[in-house]
Amino acid sequence: MNLAQATLLTLTVYAIITLLIVYRGAKQTKDIKDFTLGMGFSPIVVGLSLAASITSAATFIINPGFVALYGWSAFLAMSVVLPIALFISLVVLSKSFRKYGTSQQAMTMAQWIGTRFNSRAFSFFMVGASMLLITFIVLICVGLTKVIAGALGADELTVLIILVVFVFGYTMFGGANSMVYTNTIQAVLMIVVALILLTSGYEYFSDGVNAFWDKLAAMDPKLIGAYNDSSPLFRDWFEVIFCNFIVGIAIVCQPHIITKSLMLKSDKDVNKFLIVTIIVETLFFMVLFAGFYARLMFPDLTMDGEPMKMDGILTAYVVKRFATGVGLIVVLGLIAAGLSTLEGLVQSVSASITNDLIVPLKHWEGQTKKINITNRIVIIGMAIISIIISYEQLVHPNLSVGILAQNGVYAYFSMAFVPVLFGIFFKNTPKQAAFGAAIAAFIVHFSVYYGSLTTYTSGTVKNPAVAAALAILAALLTGSILYKIYQQKPLITD
Repeated sequence: MNLAQATLLTLTVYAIITLLIVYRGAKQTKDIKDFTLGMGFSPIVVGLSLAASITSAATFIINPGFVALYGWSAFLAMSVVLPIALFISLVVLSKSFRKYGTSQQAMTMAQWIGTRFNSRAFSFFMVGASMLLITFIVLICVGLTKVIAGALGADELTVLIILVVFVFGYTMFGGANSMVYTNTIQAVLMIVVALILLTSGYEYFSDGVNAFWDKLAAMDPKLIGAYNDSSPLFRDWFEVIFCNFIVGIAIVCQPHIITKSLMLKSDKDVNKFLIVTIIVETLFFMVLFAGFYARLMFPDLTMDGEPMKMDGILTAYVVKRFATGVGLIVVLGLIAAGLSTLEGLVQSVSASITNDLIVPLKHWEGQTKKINITNRIVIIGMAIISIIISYEQLVHPNLSVGILAQNGVYAYFSMAFVPVLFGIFFKNTPKQAAFGAAIAAFIVHFSVYYGSLTTYTSGTVKNPAVAAALAILAALLTGSILYKIYQQKPLITD
């Protein structure tokens, strides 16, 4: 049995197991709250689920390509600086976010913010902002399509359509009650694959660690430097360290990440949940090191005489490096990495659009049947949009689909960060301060990115991390000024 046949058989078995889990979860899902938060889970299960959700196809499939192209500067930015900031933020924010969210019966990020600041308009604004996360859904769809089509030798558009229909289809029925368990299975697979990928380049160290770096330096000395001035994203300390640290701090403020703490059974589980998440997530971020192995295997970044697209570098390495048995496990783990986050995004974004926008506008509070049907229609709409944009990215990427996803996702959490920060640590924050900060982040991010307002965002490939870092700083400044102006004035309810 060759890799294509083995992959098809394994994916069929995987799909059947997934559907059985979804069926079990669907029986426990009665309303939108069950769909969003589930019935309460153990800290180990939620920790594994969060680790799998944070680490997506970006980390396991797309980002190793950045390392293959640009070397240590990419690894330092994405696997060292950003994770350190992310872990600090996760520890600091999780307990307080859960405490307030539980007391207010919040299910989504938009609802949390709208309730915290007593503003329906603010909640609607954050629902609109959450639609930017469709760019992340597109990244995962593209990454998974590359892996599956590469392993099966199949047409990418066909694979894309089947993938989206399957994943979006089962997610609309199972919700959180099935997602947490499928995420746990996916996390275990990802742990195995991470270890396989990290040890797969052992022969490159046969002459010692120094020889490993010497081989890379012989191809291009910039591959082993902390900065790479020939790259569009990792040119100096500002891009590599400063921007990625700021982004890492704010990246937690995504609905499929920070709301995970609301799925725990009790507050005493938070510490164990955080420990599990951080240990597993550290291993996952190290997977980017496989990008160095791919560069050593493809020193001129070509295959069969054709230049390799960055998004396909890791897939090409896996197909060439591993025999059928191990290759199958790796392919399955890469697919699991994408599915884990894809499920979380589909579930959280659709729930927010339904619960925080459509239900209040239609005054459908308590009408469970209408809400459930509407949520499924929203998911179908998201699936259609995702297929269209994903296919465009497969055919005409601007360096990488990662750039599109970073632009959308970074814009979202730039808007969410200061409202969450102020909402947690400042008891009487005026809604004007938080809302104004979010609007400032929106304006600055897209002005810097599309207006080419800096040298970092003026080339053919623009750096979304720079736009996001400046947007977050602008939001902090705006929020602080408005806080001083409005803190002595009575709050006004929309």
